[in-house]
Amino acid sequence: MSKEKDEKYKKLLLGLLFDGIGMLSFAIPFIGEFSDIVWAPLAGWLMTRMYKGKIGQGAGVVTFLEEIIPGLDVIPTFTIMWLYTYVFKKTKNAESIEFNT
Repeated sequence: MSKEKDEKYKKLLLGLLFDGIGMLSFAIPFIGEFSDIVWAPLAGWLMTRMYKGKIGQGAGVVTFLEEIIPGLDVIPTFTIMWLYTYVFKKTKNAESIEFNT
């Protein structure tokens, strides 16, 4: 497997793990929501480390907000960002290349 594919699937596994950690606050009623005070900034920071540039910064802000607002922890932002980066964005680029030729 190429280094690029290794990195791609490493990000997927980490994203699934981080989304799972974010959803753990539902496991402990009331106390779990307070854990979001610590997890939200950490999750936002992790997102900016995983995905560089402006897109990573934007995703970091969205992740922070999703984790800090009660009840939104069920949204898998890391997984959505991975899908955007490696599935939807790639498809969009492929379509524009075909159109331009």
